[in-house]
Amino acid sequence: MHRFSIFAAFSLFAATSAHAADALQPLASETVAAPHVSGYGELYLGGLRFVGDDYTTRAGGGAVHVNIPFGQGWNLQGDLAYDRIWGHYDPLDDTRGAVHGYYRDPNSFAAGVFAAYTSVGESGVTVNNYAVGPEAQLYFGKLTLYGQASVGQLTINDFHGNQWGVRAVARYFVRKNLRLDAELDFNRTDYDGANEDVVGAAIQAMYRFDETPWAVFGRYEFERRKFETWTEDTRANKVVIGLRASFGSDTLFDEDRNGATMDTYWPASVINTK
Repeated sequence: MHRFSIFAAFSLFAATSAHAADALQPLASETVAAPHVSGYGELYLGGLRFVGDDYTTRAGGGAVHVNIPFGQGWNLQGDLAYDRIWGHYDPLDDTRGAVHGYYRDPNSFAAGVFAAYTSVGESGVTVNNYAVGPEAQLYFGKLTLYGQASVGQLTINDFHGNQWGVRAVARYFVRKNLRLDAELDFNRTDYDGANEDVVGAAIQAMYRFDETPWAVFGRYEFERRKFETWTEDTRANKVVIGLRASFGSDTLFDEDRNGATMDTYWPASVINTK
């Protein structure tokens, strides 16, 4: 229960702080900035528990995202992230990288392709994942809708499994510096005819302090893994709080429509690798 209390308390703090801020100018006015290099770095810390387990293990990590505009509306974005769980179990970590190439009209949409790579560290096991696919965002005033699809391959030592997945994200800006997110993800891996399905869901609240690069966020993630031949599935709950520092953007809304707006799935249990 204390994990949900932390997330609820953060959301209340963000909403209270935003209410005290000056009234917003129309959000559409945030999109007029000239294209320029921008991005952000973030760190997080929290806890992870598998359903049916009596132990909560620690979780932490961070990420860096940099967006470079070029030409007329074209952008290239690079992402690098690291996640780790440790505590009751042996440490497990992953390193993820992604490149996004896309065209953006900050008043209506962004569309392009991405390629992602993940390496998972575990004693005696080498796990790598490769994924590519299309992605697009639609902008409706205060709302951003984000969709991705991917195909790829998961390798575990000498074994290769084919993958495909889809992801949907909604971002709503209560104010220019208060963002609420909801996310759903599905990923399937074919192990020579036996499928493993991973379903992920997340909610997040983020607040950026006015006229500063600093933002705080709280995030809850749920993940269910089901292997075709198992009688039971594996479920995980994760709650984290984090700190973000941005550059080249004035607000969270500006960052979403003019900066490093793309990302990839953030696994709850590290094991999932898309």
